[in-house]
Amino acid sequence: MCKSNYWVLKKIQTNYYLLAYESYFSCQIGSNGIISIQDKQEGDLSTPKGNWKLNSVFYREDRVDLKTLLPSCKLVLNKITKNCGWCDDPFSKNYNKYIKIKKRNNFTYEKLWREDNAYDILINLDYNQNPTRKGKGSAIFVHCSFDDFRNTAGCIALSRTDLIFLLKKINNTVFITI
Repeated sequence: MCKSNYWVLKKIQTNYYLLAYESYFSCQIGSNGIISIQDKQEGDLSTPKGNWKLNSVFYREDRVDLKTLLPSCKLVLNKITKNCGWCDDPFSKNYNKYIKIKKRNNFTYEKLWREDNAYDILINLDYNQNPTRKGKGSAIFVHCSFDDFRNTAGCIALSRTDLIFLLKKINNTVFITI
């Protein structure tokens, strides 16, 4: 049984599922599987094991009708624009933080405005944020599955329909257990 304020990642045979609100949702994880936080490194294609708070939602207003998320979603909602990014440069003071992309950023980052639909909706997890440890991984999200349902670079991916369903059910602080 899953408490209403916890989502739990479970492996059943060779597939991963998210148990939430007494239902199972098919999902994808990092290509290299689940890894302990002690072993987690930037770019290792692994999903970090632990209990992580769901912090906030980012969404593409041109692709997602915000009314489908409101009024029941209790997380902070942020619109993704063409200059939204997430710093993945361990040498930057902005490491593992949301950033506004400028013409002359002197660090690397991941663009949140993507051509595919993976980041139409994403939930930022509090992994490696308080405190941030340089090189221990950044941009760990719950986001929409790729069209081909391939594994992620370390995030958890769910179908868009399932992700919207789950966001509508959030009524308090929620954690995900990996």
